[in-house]
Amino acid sequence: MSNVMLEVKDLTTKYITRFGEDIYAVDHVSLKVEDGKSLGIAGESGCGKSTLALSLMGYYFPPLHYTGGEITIDGRNITGMNPDDVRKSVLGTEIAYIPQSAMNALNPTRKIIHFIEDVFEAHNPLATKKEIYDIAKGFFETVGLPAEVLQKYPVELSGGMKQRTVIAISVILSPTVLIADEPSSALDVTSQKMVIKMLRSLMNNGYVKSMIFITHELPLLYNVTDDIMVMYAGQIVEKASAKEAVFDPLHPYSRGLMGSIIVPEEGLRDVRLTAIPGVPPNLKNPPAGCRFAERCLYVRPLCTTHPVRLREIAGGRTYRCILSEEELREAYKNG
Repeated sequence: MSNVMLEVKDLTTKYITRFGEDIYAVDHVSLKVEDGKSLGIAGESGCGKSTLALSLMGYYFPPLHYTGGEITIDGRNITGMNPDDVRKSVLGTEIAYIPQSAMNALNPTRKIIHFIEDVFEAHNPLATKKEIYDIAKGFFETVGLPAEVLQKYPVELSGGMKQRTVIAISVILSPTVLIADEPSSALDVTSQKMVIKMLRSLMNNGYVKSMIFITHELPLLYNVTDDIMVMYAGQIVEKASAKEAVFDPLHPYSRGLMGSIIVPEEGLRDVRLTAIPGVPPNLKNPPAGCRFAERCLYVRPLCTTHPVRLREIAGGRTYRCILSEEELREAYKNG
């Protein structure tokens, strides 16, 4: 029987602007991540990926507000917990977060070991500095970072080294779930490979039980995750295995994402590049029907008037469209 590390049911969170307007950046999202598995989340900028990542930690700062739904980590429901309790007993131990622009997340005036000491002070205040150093030294060496990094300042490290250092600090307490928000962005190809290799090693060696990897580059997830979830305008529009999502995307938006990127994978090299027309909807006043309707090449009159629910097909694959799988495939076949 599978062991679910993270389960999210109908999670909804919103931003409240200074004018009192509600922006539902995460709209009734449900997902599961099992022990030893990784889930990729893809979508263009502004689709709600990073807001979902922040929401999953159950730690909200205005203008982000929790509206509804449940978040359960390793059987423990963290929904509605006191923020101080979340910070002390959940963040870092149950769930850890690698933010976007992680290379810039480190105070340049402090040595790396000082960041790790801060982590232990919050979660294990009885640990001595020597004990913390010995743990950090062993852990860094295990994940391929030399021990001397601990005594360096962030400005002394390369971009790739800083990124891997931030990852190591984030997971040093062996969290149940790791959320990596575009951890390979702004890196050269060699550094990207090293970061991905490090994340795989953390999973394989049990330092992290499960992982969510966020990126706007859907093809990248094929080499990193087991399953892929595609977001658009705050909603999930498709969830499939990594192979299905990359080589056989079903939802028109997923298909558009794949068609807009040059992919070196065998079987996709000759795919003609296409652009997704239009822009995402304004979430201050989202459409009554399908949120992708105005940009969709296969739109029907019903798409713009009725809300569209996720439908499940063979193999547990889901997508959000009024057209059946057969109708979509026929539409793609006919261009």
